[in-house]
Amino acid sequence: MTNDVVVAGAGPVGLFLACELALAGVRPVVLDRLPARSGEQKANGLVGQVVRLLDHRGLHQPLGGTPGAPQPIPRFAFAAFPLELHRLDANPLHALPVPQHRIEEVLEERARELGVTVRRGHELTGFTQDGTGVTVDLHGPDGAERLRTRYLVGADGGRSTVRKLAGIGFPGVTSTDPVSRVAHVLPPEGIRGTENGAYLLPGCPTPFHPYTHTRTDHGVFVLAPLGPDTVMIATMEWGGPPVDPQSPLTLDELRASIHRVTGADVELAPAATPGRYTPRRTVGHNTRLAERYRDGRVLLVGDAAHVHSATGGPGLNLGLQDAVNLGWKLAAEVRGWAPPGLLDSYQQERRPVGERVFMHSQAQTALMSPGPAVTALRALVGELLAHDDNLARIGALMAGSDVRHDTGCPHPLAGGFAPELDLGGSRLAELARTGRPLLLDLTGGGLGLADLAEPWKDRIDAVTAEPAGPAGPAGALLLRPDGYVAWACTPDRADREGLDRALRTWFGEPLG
Repeated sequence: MTNDVVVAGAGPVGLFLACELALAGVRPVVLDRLPARSGEQKANGLVGQVVRLLDHRGLHQPLGGTPGAPQPIPRFAFAAFPLELHRLDANPLHALPVPQHRIEEVLEERARELGVTVRRGHELTGFTQDGTGVTVDLHGPDGAERLRTRYLVGADGGRSTVRKLAGIGFPGVTSTDPVSRVAHVLPPEGIRGTENGAYLLPGCPTPFHPYTHTRTDHGVFVLAPLGPDTVMIATMEWGGPPVDPQSPLTLDELRASIHRVTGADVELAPAATPGRYTPRRTVGHNTRLAERYRDGRVLLVGDAAHVHSATGGPGLNLGLQDAVNLGWKLAAEVRGWAPPGLLDSYQQERRPVGERVFMHSQAQTALMSPGPAVTALRALVGELLAHDDNLARIGALMAGSDVRHDTGCPHPLAGGFAPELDLGGSRLAELARTGRPLLLDLTGGGLGLADLAEPWKDRIDAVTAEPAGPAGPAGALLLRPDGYVAWACTPDRADREGLDRALRTWFGEPLG
């Protein structure tokens, strides 16, 4: 039997891609070399546009535990600068504090509900491709095995076997500084809170605000309470003592780093919380971007396509949006209705976003490094962030909400992620749960667009609604499955020719 798609890697990105493919009527198989989910803590949450994307799939409440629309966060950080986002009339940044092992658990549950086959303990060892598919070589519990698939997707991380076997270059820059150390520990004795919510370390006058980077003269310190019995503590150092990158990080080494960075002597003991970090050290930064995201019938997604600094938490925001961009396009190709060039638009749209994440993550690292020249530069950047327009720009950069795809439509909403709309009893995000393209007439049917979409009824949902309260930002929206607006018009004029062109550009020729 030939499978529709084989996804190598059962991390959050691979599992989410499998869910997207299954929603679109495609049969994916997910492979992972580990016999079970590791449970290791790799990320503490989700930051950015991805939070609203998960709301579009009904996953915000299972992950966050709160009903209703995601709410922007009042504060965040950029390069150890506080971003007071509550000052903005339109705050673009959302976050969801949920550990990665829980993200994987929820996504795997959803994938299995959708009929996805997840085969753990199966390691991809090779593949060959031809004009009709890919033959995948595996090693599993019963030895060697082969699968035939129409497409193969590498979601297997920064050391991607799929990328290497495909011969796709992974150029970039590797640095030896800074050295980052992080662990989950019991709340240390001697740390005390202040009236404004900051913390003071014994012997150190600098207040450290939780959940954010604080730059000192010697590095960066982070303290994040994760519960009554667990605190995450992290440091970043430039020019510190040499370390063996292959040796495990000990709490004594982290304690010494805290002392060098802050001047404080803090006793550390491991937290007993399930899923806590194994103390971890990262030497330098590895910033790399795949030369291409596609080689014939083999594609890359997530960390297999890009690795970068974790500063600002952009990894899952970038990777999960890779997955949703690729999912519907690959499904269209498998099901036979994709217009020419649709699958290639995955790289055209997502690779520049990866480059933008590289830019801001490297800029943040540079702005946190020690030295008087950086201190002077920070003074200037601090002045710029005092102005709301600059604050909004950086907030949108961190969220990824400044991404605009070229859809060929001049409406200001076209190419961006759909706005949150209250449609009088339902939200736009709730209408997007099916993962199908959506033509939304916001005039209560006054534009008469449903007949134009009728020939695409096998792949597009046409909905008539009216926003609650004031008139909406558009008369009608054509939404792609990834939540981005392919076409929009004003309430008083429906560009029917433009809509027909957008339908054919993104969703192929109609039935018949």
